[in-house]
Formats: sequence, structure tokens, C-alpha cells
Amino acid sequence: MNRLRIISGHLCPAGSSELRRDLRSSACGSTAGCSGEDVVVVHGRRTAIGRAKRGGFKDTTPDELLSAVMTAVLTDVGLPPDKLGDVCVGNVLQPGAGALMARVAHFLRVESMTLRSMNNPGDLSSRLSDHQKARDCIIPMGLTSENVAERFGISREQQDSFSLSSHQKAARAQNSGRFDSEIVPVSVTLVDDEGRERQVTVSKDEGIRTGTTLAGLSKLRPAFKPDGSTTAGNSSQVSDGAAAVLLGRRSAVEALGLPVLGVLRASAVVGVPPDMMGIGPAVAIPAALQQAGLRLEDIDVFEINEAFASQAVFCVEKLGIPLEKVNPNGGAIALGHPLGCTGARQVVTLLNELRRRGKRAYGVVSMCIGTGMGAAAVFEYPGP
Repeated sequence: MNRLRIISGHLCPAGSSELRRDLRSSACGSTAGCSGEDVVVVHGRRTAIGRAKRGGFKDTTPDELLSAVMTAVLTDVGLPPDKLGDVCVGNVLQPGAGALMARVAHFLRVESMTLRSMNNPGDLSSRLSDHQKARDCIIPMGLTSENVAERFGISREQQDSFSLSSHQKAARAQNSGRFDSEIVPVSVTLVDDEGRERQVTVSKDEGIRTGTTLAGLSKLRPAFKPDGSTTAGNSSQVSDGAAAVLLGRRSAVEALGLPVLGVLRASAVVGVPPDMMGIGPAVAIPAALQQAGLRLEDIDVFEINEAFASQAVFCVEKLGIPLEKVNPNGGAIALGHPLGCTGARQVVTLLNELRRRGKRAYGVVSMCIGTGMGAAAVFEYPGP
């Protein structure tokens, strides 16, 4: 408890009064009506996304990353840490079975893909081999991408074209400063190959390749099958990063005088065949929209995680989503995919994009999930 009090002391908001005034300027603004029981998003921030193993965060532990975004969120809105209630943590490659991370991290999503390995699934039941669906749950993710491409006819050219678009959109967003308001610059210690330490501040996403071309992508060899179509260029990048989203009931948020950045209108989690886990958004998005009482055409922006271009292309085509509405600032192929961080990162990026557009709007966040699941959530930006 003493350690938690010390951590809370480090997180006590200070300064940022001008930003807090700006954040609090958002009123309800929704013609759908406001209810005290609404779950609303108060604020969200993220770190830049670093390249695993060789990027700016390669020597930084997850708790350091999450401390930065936690501090920024609380400071921006002026919320004392002792006002926080329930806590939800997303971290896939976890030290200490996740217990330490969950207790200290509080409401954060955080991931270091540098410090943990994805190759060892851990202890599994000896009965695993007795059940096809159970065996399918540990199929390497790259092979599930190949399965989707083969079964639904997603060509290599389609995948590479989608990947190029992701980099182009992300580059435009970065160059125009769209990410600046959502990224928390983090100062860390970086160790070079000779063991020398230096201090760096990471404030820009490291995975965006502005020089990407279709010709360059087409030269990359398949990464998972000799005759496959999934490559390092049309897959999400292995990355390090953290994001935080502060949620609350509207009644509690208003009582504390906090802003409302968005309203959670619906969410859904679905199951799909484990060997084609990437199709999850194609099933989860319609389920979430039905809950929200909305149609596909009512949605202004879709943030669909680009685990692999094959599955992203399939989901977009299956649902008939106009490409201009999909990941307008790029996705995980260009930005990177820190596993436990990405969902919160998508929410932060989505709501900032809707706010940038300056009018009431709806957005969807969705992703596929290893072992055969899909998740989607519908958010409303209430307007300025």
C-alpha cells in the first residue's frame, strides 16, 4: 500500500490548466439524448509506438510506459488518482503472470514485445491434440492470415495495396501533426550494441515507412509459407507502446466536472473459427451496430486493426465499408501493433479524429483476436 501511495503521489495532477479548460469545453451535444447511466470516455492518451527489439522503447519496461500515459491522462483532466474506481488492464506478453502489471497499471493498456517472447505458448493440457478446434487455437497467427487469404481469395496484390495505403495515410497524419495531441512524449534510457546508455525522448511513431512502394512490397518473400502471400510488409509490426483511456458513468463524470470526449453506445464480442481468427471484425461489427440501433452507413470512421492485410481486406469487403472510412490515419501495418495496447490506442485515435472533424459523429473500433474471436465497440462523438 505504501508503494501505491508513492506511485499515486507521482501521478498527482499539476499544471496543464489551459488544456483542462479546452477539454471541458465539450458538452453533451447529442440529439440521441444524455443519460446519467451512459458510459463515457473522458480522455485518452498514448505513447508513440516503437519498433520492437530495435526501437526507442526496446530497453523500457511496460510499467514505465504506462506510468507516462497514466500521468498524462490524469494531469490533462485534473483528476486526483484517488477518484479512480474499477481498473482494467490489457497486457498480453506479461511478466509475473500479469499480477504486478495489473495492480500497478490501473486502467492502462500496455505492451512490450521486445522483452517477452511469443514463441512459447506455456503449459497446455495434454488433451489439446484430441480436439481439432483446440489445436487450431495455437496455430501461428501468420498461418491464420494465409488461411483467410486462401479461403476467401484475397490476392497478394490486394494485400500489398492495402499495406501501401496504410503507410501513406499514417505518413500524412504524422506529417500534418494529427497524432501530436494524442501522443505523450516519453524520455527513456536506450542501450546501444556496445552497452552504452543514452537518454532519448520518443515522441513519433517509428514504424511508418514514407518510402514504401508497391514495387518494394512485391519483392518481399512470404513470411509463413513458401507459397504464401503474407509478408513482413503486409502484416502488422511487432511493437512496444502503451495507451490509456479514462471511462466513467456520465453522472459521475459530470459531478466531477470532467469533459466528455465520447460516449460508448454498444460493444460486442463474438467467436469465429480459430484457424481464421482474422475474420472477427466482420462478425463483431454488425453485432455491435445492431446493439446500438445503427446501420453501417451511419458510421463515419472505422478503426479496424490491421493484424494482417489479408483479414483487414476481407472484413472491409465482406461488410462493404467504403475504404475512405477505414483507418483514415493508417493502422497497425504502418503504426505497429503492441498487442495489449492496440485496442485503447484505436479508441484514442478514433475519438481524436472525430473531434478533429468538428461535428457529431459515430465511430467503430474493432479487432480480431487470437484463438478465434472478434470484438467491436461503437462510440459517439457528441460534437464541439
